[in-house]
Amino acid sequence: MQESYFDGNLFQLIGWRIVGALITVLTLGICLPFATVLVERWNAKHTVVDGKRLVFDGKGIQLWGHWLLWMLLTIITLGIYGFFVVIRMKKWVVKHTHFAE
Repeated sequence: MQESYFDGNLFQLIGWRIVGALITVLTLGICLPFATVLVERWNAKHTVVDGKRLVFDGKGIQLWGHWLLWMLLTIITLGIYGFFVVIRMKKWVVKHTHFAE
């Protein structure tokens, strides 16, 4: 079994989070899925598991479609579905995270 590690640094993470926050704020939340994809791509790019680097292949437009549905369901259920959104989001991120070739 080879080594697993994360080689990103705090300043890079802060920078990507600021970019994501700016994208979200400037678009009034409409582009939150695109900001999320930027951060997840950075996370995967800097993660090595058992000697293999991860890659995130999710697209903002894919997540945007899910996000609209999840927000609609959250509104319809008076916020109850919001508890499930966290799990749905995690499942979507994991589905699009793979080992690099």
